[in-house]
Amino acid sequence: MTRSIVGSGENTYEVVDPFGRAPDGIEIGAVSDIAVDSMDRVYFYQRRENPVLVFDSEGNFLTTWGKGVIADPHGIYISPQDEIFVTDKNAHEVLKFDLDGNLLLRLGNRERPSFQEPFNHPADVAVSPSGEIYVADGYGNSRIHRYTSEGEHIQSWGVPGKGPGEFTVPHGIWVDRRSRVFVCDRENGRVQIFDADGGFVAQWTDFFNPMDIYVDADDKVYVTDQVPRLSVYRMEGTLTARCFLRGHGLWGDSRGNLYSAWPYDPAPIKLAKQSSGP
Repeated sequence: MTRSIVGSGENTYEVVDPFGRAPDGIEIGAVSDIAVDSMDRVYFYQRRENPVLVFDSEGNFLTTWGKGVIADPHGIYISPQDEIFVTDKNAHEVLKFDLDGNLLLRLGNRERPSFQEPFNHPADVAVSPSGEIYVADGYGNSRIHRYTSEGEHIQSWGVPGKGPGEFTVPHGIWVDRRSRVFVCDRENGRVQIFDADGGFVAQWTDFFNPMDIYVDADDKVYVTDQVPRLSVYRMEGTLTARCFLRGHGLWGDSRGNLYSAWPYDPAPIKLAKQSSGP
């Protein structure tokens, strides 16, 4: 395990690398994305035989599930109600589970990609405060799809391109507490922001292929890109901190710690929040 200090000011962290210890017979590797539930349990979403690995906040292994159900892990999201949503990229589905790994909802047509309409290698998923589901359909399509909490399709928007509301690989997605939709428009080097109905609001452009986005309880916005680095923004778009970090997937816990996953490293890392006081 290696340790170093990154960031600055109130966004200073001790890097714990790697994070997570699994028992014999359970492999950790190629973790595509990561998320944390309301009890600060950490979920590795990995491209391995056991797709979902669950750890406590100290990295102790708890359980695994999803084997035989999830084919190609890519993006994971956990709602405040501890509903777990994942994108099964090459199966062209979005799945919803409970904390025990029981399948509750299935969106898309398994192993049947669809041009423009859901889904064609979906990348990421997020949920609004009202429970609506937003999907970044980012590899085969350049679309954002919106569903009710029950899985009924409401609308879709986006076409290939570089203009407002156009995308080239919408890769990460988040919905803030005001129901604004943040999209990592990866190959266009920007984060686009929309209202709940898909109306363009703004864009942030100082990125090299943004990968994932996370918004904490204090409305700080964290974005990873392929420099590789982590950028921290205020909600109005002011950049406040940056540090070197590999991050294909990103999430934070209730204590201000961050967790970053990179599918080419053996395991995720933990950024342990450091006090900015004396």
